[in-house]
Amino acid sequence: MRVGILKGNGIGPEITAATQRVLEATGLPFEWEDIPIAGEAIEAYGHPLAPQTVQRLRAAKYNIKAPLIVNKLEGRITCVQPDGSELTYPSLNNAIRRELGLFVNPRPIKGFPGVSGRHESLDIVVMREVTEDVYIGHEHKIGDDIAAEAIKLTTRAACLKVARYSFEYAKRLNRKRVTCLHKANVLNYTDGLFLRCFQEVSRDYPDIQSDDMMIDAACYTIVRDPRRFDIVVAANQYGDIFSDLAAGLVGSLGLAPGANIGDGVAVFEASHGAAPDIAGKGIANPLALVLSGAELLDEIGNYKEANAVREAVRRVVESKTSLTPDLGGNGTTESLAAAVIEEVKCILV
Repeated sequence: MRVGILKGNGIGPEITAATQRVLEATGLPFEWEDIPIAGEAIEAYGHPLAPQTVQRLRAAKYNIKAPLIVNKLEGRITCVQPDGSELTYPSLNNAIRRELGLFVNPRPIKGFPGVSGRHESLDIVVMREVTEDVYIGHEHKIGDDIAAEAIKLTTRAACLKVARYSFEYAKRLNRKRVTCLHKANVLNYTDGLFLRCFQEVSRDYPDIQSDDMMIDAACYTIVRDPRRFDIVVAANQYGDIFSDLAAGLVGSLGLAPGANIGDGVAVFEASHGAAPDIAGKGIANPLALVLSGAELLDEIGNYKEANAVREAVRRVVESKTSLTPDLGGNGTTESLAAAVIEEVKCILV
């Protein structure tokens, strides 16, 4: 089973190695392919996201990506297209998604008894559209720090695609409700289009409840009532922020997995960043990337092994075995991974 590996930087290599060991504990025959990205790709190909890297990710089809360091006020990257033209992206993460045509970033976030407090019943999947919105990076300065403008791009094609994926996901996994988050009372044209497309698609799924809520009200509501949401679909920026809020409510971004799905290619990644401040200290929490690995197993049809990984993580977190400092423990990356591996093997015996 071939899987591309982007080790990332910061804590990336540490949590990637831990994730690989957990997935190997399922007994599935993995064939890992290290694919250069960022600094490694510059050394190998002269560019942080060279065409060779993109081609190898496409060929691998299923890929695990560790976090990449993204610095404030910088990070734009220009990629040469097959026809010789150039496209500039606001960040390397954004470039990976758009070069591969990844259109939706599902982020499943679930509470854990003993860790998540009053939000242990939270169980949502945030469907974040990732091809447009303000994250396209089309912005410019006006004068010398007088002003700046950014474009919020919303297209009918992208809105319909992410809405349909969300309802199909709900149908496949027997989820009951899909909620659209927006700010159409202010952004009448852009968020209005996103909402109208959602409503149009919802009519094709009469057996699934559908509704909508303004993003600010949704942030308030999820704090007050963790059971209110099921599947949530949102534009790029709203989905990014809302999923981080949900992860914080259940206890840690270290419990928030993610995937990036395209047509014939997928990249699975944790929802958190590269945490360079703790890189190399051996205390990084690998569980979000481990859970992202479980999402990968689901995608390729290994449901038994995927569920075993998730159940193993649940047991370890609830028993508070070897938890890392972000989860209130004194464990290490290695000890936490070892505890999960032991549970995986017990479950699959």
